[in-house]
Amino acid sequence: MIVMEIVPVDKRRSKVILDEDFTLVLYRGEIKRFGIEEGEELSEDTYQEILKDVLLKRARERVLYLLKASDKTEQELVRKLKEGGYPQEAIDYAILFVKEHRFINDENYGKRYVEYNSTRKSERQIQYELQKKGLDKEMIRDILLEQPVDEEAQIQAYIRKKRIVPEELDQKGRAKVISSLARKGFSYEAVTRALGCIYSDN
Repeated sequence: MIVMEIVPVDKRRSKVILDEDFTLVLYRGEIKRFGIEEGEELSEDTYQEILKDVLLKRARERVLYLLKASDKTEQELVRKLKEGGYPQEAIDYAILFVKEHRFINDENYGKRYVEYNSTRKSERQIQYELQKKGLDKEMIRDILLEQPVDEEAQIQAYIRKKRIVPEELDQKGRAKVISSLARKGFSYEAVTRALGCIYSDN
């Protein structure tokens, strides 16, 4: 591997850009310690030494720090490590470490997420957000079957909060309410049911 360029990231760290668009982020003292210079070759032995002595441990500490701040899915941790300039070997090591020690579990994360948001967000919105966080569709579906989202109750609460009286809505007003709730991810069926029954017990 040839060191193509060394670019400062901040006052203490620099990006070591290698050929084949491969990048390492190291402290300046580490760059000096391992004798890394622009235009020179970085041997496989030196790379493995950097990986073993520096990057594996640093990636592990980074994910533990991220998890201490808040729950994360596997995909979120991988993305954070990639953004931090960690090579794939360090990412794989860190993720395996937190999995083996049960610091992350995407299914449990999904269950907690649904439990916390089931009275605040639509099922569609929850599905979308969990997929963005890296959970697969089948896992999300199973979680939602086990912990259903009561969309009608949320819609009714929204209508009460906005002081909407369905019986007083004309066609244009009704369409506006339906459109507003649809943007929040609620289904047309759930919205129309709620509009029809919101004050039926008053």
